[in-house]
Amino acid sequence: MSFFKEEDLRNGSVRLSDDGQAVVIIDQTKLPNETAFLTLKKKEEFYDAIKVLAVRGAPAIGICAAYAMYVLSLPKKDLPYEAFASEMLADAEYVNSSRPTAVNLSWAIRRQMQVIRDHAGEKTEEIVGLLRDEAVAIHKEDIEMCGRISENGLSLIKPGDGILTHCNAGPLATSKYGTAIGPMLLGKERGIDFKVFADETRPLLQGARLTSYELEKAGVDVTLICDNMASMVMKNGWVNACFVGCDRIAANGDFANKIGTSGVAILAKHYGIPFYTLGPTSTIDMSTPTGADIKIEERNPYEIKTMWYEKPMALPETKCFNPSFDVTDHELLTAIVTDRGIVYPPFDVNLRKLFEN
Repeated sequence: MSFFKEEDLRNGSVRLSDDGQAVVIIDQTKLPNETAFLTLKKKEEFYDAIKVLAVRGAPAIGICAAYAMYVLSLPKKDLPYEAFASEMLADAEYVNSSRPTAVNLSWAIRRQMQVIRDHAGEKTEEIVGLLRDEAVAIHKEDIEMCGRISENGLSLIKPGDGILTHCNAGPLATSKYGTAIGPMLLGKERGIDFKVFADETRPLLQGARLTSYELEKAGVDVTLICDNMASMVMKNGWVNACFVGCDRIAANGDFANKIGTSGVAILAKHYGIPFYTLGPTSTIDMSTPTGADIKIEERNPYEIKTMWYEKPMALPETKCFNPSFDVTDHELLTAIVTDRGIVYPPFDVNLRKLFEN
């Protein structure tokens, strides 16, 4: 199942509006009960959409950010170059501050700012057109990367396998097949069936609301479980591999993903189950030495206490600790599946080789 057609980039969870003046996204906070769209033009709208996870998933955030830089440049197209570059840098820093953990956000913004720098002194109207071209290129690249990641991931599993996944790394979070559930969707297209266990995933229930939704729509055999049931399904022998996404991979192979991923990795190690993270090479941050250097954002306590309930599930004065992500140690990781191939330990050496090659 895909929200994108490879030949038509206008379809999907993130796209440029028909008039080219705004970015249109599926509001992922409304799924699965309502398919609603948001039209984004102002920097505050982009900031809020990324912050509240209306658009989420590292690749999708990168695509949105790339289009955002183009849309934000439109009102500035008549400015002199220096003023244009200065205002675009301010917008870039503001939008980039919305989600500090997702490396694709800063990666896409840096690419767009590099376009501006590479054409210093040229007509700003022409630079605006180049920003659009770069955003479309980033979008196309992600579709191609997701296809390669899905192919590489599919090589690691066999028909009938049970796969456990955590959070959401499907088409909503990326472009075409996704990353962590891409192999299952690609396999389904080819007549290969898998049994997938989707953790509900706290605090925003992306596994329940989004992953099970995508897999059901694709006709994949999916069973939704609470996060604290992962150990039981592993102990029962129902899980042959764990496939999870990633928001940032450090140079040593440590990686940040939705809170609870580290616990799944520890359980998989105990039960001898291969544990893989799947993501595009843009998610690998060689400037971040280890997971200890990844900034983890904390979110509003209401997401735990009240957001999903008719009545509060805790007293107003009860303190909450609500981190969005945790960091999984590279020693718990079997391999990193990327668009450029499958990377095995030692990760500090082989990730470096990935970029050298």
